[in-house]
Amino acid sequence: MGVHWVAADLPADDLASSAAFFEGVLGMREESLGLDWVTRFVGEDGERLQVVVADATATVRPDLSVKVDDVEQAYDAARAAGLEILHPLTTEPWGVRRFFVRAPGGAVVNVQQWEGHA
Repeated sequence: MGVHWVAADLPADDLASSAAFFEGVLGMREESLGLDWVTRFVGEDGERLQVVVADATATVRPDLSVKVDDVEQAYDAARAAGLEILHPLTTEPWGVRRFFVRAPGGAVVNVQQWEGHA
């Protein structure tokens, strides 16, 4: 299983004020996800962070998102390790297959694979 990228997931009250800060102050580029509750900002060298107002289907907000090439393998490994699954393995309406797991130390990790992409 390979990891393709990792992004911090920051809580926010609204996406517009987050865009004003990350684009206007820090010079990052917004990479729209086409959703009204989350957006992504990318730095010059590909650094990523996501701003989340409220997750559309999960009851908890993630601290970190990790894009993998085999989400089923990651899910099976997390369950075999006895880790707490906070959001079950789900294919979301926006084309992401994902689950949330609590990492050692307590962080909530959104492990995801995009449909049609590794």
